[in-house]
Amino acid sequence: MDTKLGRLISGSYSTSTTITAPPSGSLQNEREKQKTVPLYLEEDIRPEMKEDIHDPSYQDEEGPLPKLEYVWRNIILMALLHLGALYGIILIPSCKVYTWIFAILCYYGSGLGITAGAHRLWSHRSYKARLPLRLFLILANTMAFQNDVYEWSRDHRAHHKFTETNADPHNSRRGFFFSHVGWLLVRKHPAVKEKGSKLDMSDLEADKLVMFQRKYYVPSILLMCFILPTLVPWYYWGETFVNSLYVSAFLRYAVVLNCTWLVNSAAHIYGYRPYDKNIEPRENVLVSVGAVGEGFHNYHHVFPYDYSASEYRWYVNFTTFFIDCMAALGLAYDRKKVSKAAVLARIKRTGDRSLKSS
Repeated sequence: MDTKLGRLISGSYSTSTTITAPPSGSLQNEREKQKTVPLYLEEDIRPEMKEDIHDPSYQDEEGPLPKLEYVWRNIILMALLHLGALYGIILIPSCKVYTWIFAILCYYGSGLGITAGAHRLWSHRSYKARLPLRLFLILANTMAFQNDVYEWSRDHRAHHKFTETNADPHNSRRGFFFSHVGWLLVRKHPAVKEKGSKLDMSDLEADKLVMFQRKYYVPSILLMCFILPTLVPWYYWGETFVNSLYVSAFLRYAVVLNCTWLVNSAAHIYGYRPYDKNIEPRENVLVSVGAVGEGFHNYHHVFPYDYSASEYRWYVNFTTFFIDCMAALGLAYDRKKVSKAAVLARIKRTGDRSLKSS
């Protein structure tokens, strides 16, 4: 990029931590290494963080699944939300342009609260953020209303560590609907509770901002997710209250939810597996468009510590662009990025040969 901003942001890449491939020796030594060193530890350089690294030793216990226990409160509220969102679609043509713009800004802002915040910063610790950025992300995450950061991160770490098992909160082996939204409409599998409770969450328990959000989460979500998105268009540019409520609040919220859920469902079923053909997560560009950069899921499960969650940085990845802009401003730092050598080595070893690394 030739612009001043592009040069500034590109230049800030030098602050990233690079993950390099292990030193290569003889062919015999390499074969012996593959026998003795688990694949999931081979390229990780975060000795302080192992809770989001896949544990291949965990296997489901044999036997039928426990009987589903429906959470009727969630079922009713989710149904009402989506009915409200459908009505919001009908109201879109009658909304003022400012309301459209505001709803889109809220969509991207709350999306970043999940992707740049709960996901890449707090769940994976793939980069670090200074207080102003952390404050923005915690507020944006509250607007997204997908459980507080602590609970979201605990479930997500369990998803990575025990992926495609009963200890995975949204196990895609139980079908598209379950992994998309069904897992929120029923009681968690006992294995999710058991394994989730044993994860080391001490880093988030020591984070005062995360614990403050957790303590005051209910009043915070009412304010950030529903009240403010409704009152701002109604008060500042005279949008009707009904349009503000159903478009800026309900429709925007439902779209953010479903785009996030597609990472759990569609990106585990449809797409290529160029980095590891032995796991279910896949590369899905369409999901990345809606989830502001989170659709490169095969790469992300192979390298969960990469702050970009993708090999290609800015390609269909607004979240990475945002983090890099924050780095250029000095608000984000210590961004961890997997080296080209490590990526190519993994593609050669376990990829499905569907794509070539650029």
